[in-house]
Amino acid sequence: MAMRNREDDGMITKVVSINRVSKTVKGGRIMKFAALVVVGDGKGTIGYGIGKSGEVPEAIRKGEAAAKKNMHKVAMKGTTIPHEIVGKYGAGSVLLKPAAPGTGMIAGGPVRAVIEAAGIKDIRAKSMRSNNPINVVSATFAGLCGLVSAESVAEKRGKTVKEILG
Repeated sequence: MAMRNREDDGMITKVVSINRVSKTVKGGRIMKFAALVVVGDGKGTIGYGIGKSGEVPEAIRKGEAAAKKNMHKVAMKGTTIPHEIVGKYGAGSVLLKPAAPGTGMIAGGPVRAVIEAAGIKDIRAKSMRSNNPINVVSATFAGLCGLVSAESVAEKRGKTVKEILG
């Protein structure tokens, strides 16, 4: 599990995992590297991508480019998330729960990388089912993208935020 941070153009880049993959051809095996990269601005915009290449740095660069093409906005409520949600992708399933200010980030491995890139400070997360980094990152991403703020719900229903929150 390789974790590296780079900050250029205000973006936080995290390499979640580097995996050696191989393709068997007539003359033997061709080895390549697959890098799973998470990119975020620390203010609620995140993206993830996978890059493959014969060299690790090139795979990371390709993953970063793919992640920047796939950016999404996350609904936030202060330093946490507006509500509890379960993100699902493939066999991966991640439970995300809001936490009180000062709780910090209670999350493991791949989930933590996505949350840090999004800039969420207080959250509790539990990765259930699959522990494959690609599925876990995708599930976390799906969960965060599925969050809705009270403001957007109120706007859709034509009510005030007070009426929605009771």
